[in-house]
Amino acid sequence: MSGKQLTLIAVALVLAGLCLYVNRDSFTPEGIQIYHRSVQRLAFYRRGRPDNSAVYPVFFGLSRRFKLTEVKVISVAELATNKYPHALWDLVSASNSVPTKGFAYGTYIPGMQPKVKGVPPDPLDPGVQYRLIVRAGSQKGEHDFTATPRTPSP
Repeated sequence: MSGKQLTLIAVALVLAGLCLYVNRDSFTPEGIQIYHRSVQRLAFYRRGRPDNSAVYPVFFGLSRRFKLTEVKVISVAELATNKYPHALWDLVSASNSVPTKGFAYGTYIPGMQPKVKGVPPDPLDPGVQYRLIVRAGSQKGEHDFTATPRTPSP
């Protein structure tokens, strides 16, 4: 090989290495992106009973479909003062959860069950900041939210 060919090969390898370095974030697994919304005009029913809680129902959406292994909601204030805060809602995968892209607080998620059998989710309080923690295998996502208080209908 001539010196010119070796120089071209070296330049190509340097450029390939630079491209890999610049795009290295493309090769790492993406975390779970979470958003929430409160639906204020929806009559929400839980197992045939109207929801008479002090807050509007909170719905969570995920960036894509995930096979969830854990869903937990805790109070941010309690997390700041307690190393092991009380979970208001704590679900784990029974064996194989169904891929999902969204769910509502306190509702059934296919393939998941309460961590402590028979314990229903605690009601959310208006104006309190909460943290949703979601795991799907080795991936984890966290999202802080505040429940919107219900306003009396005219």
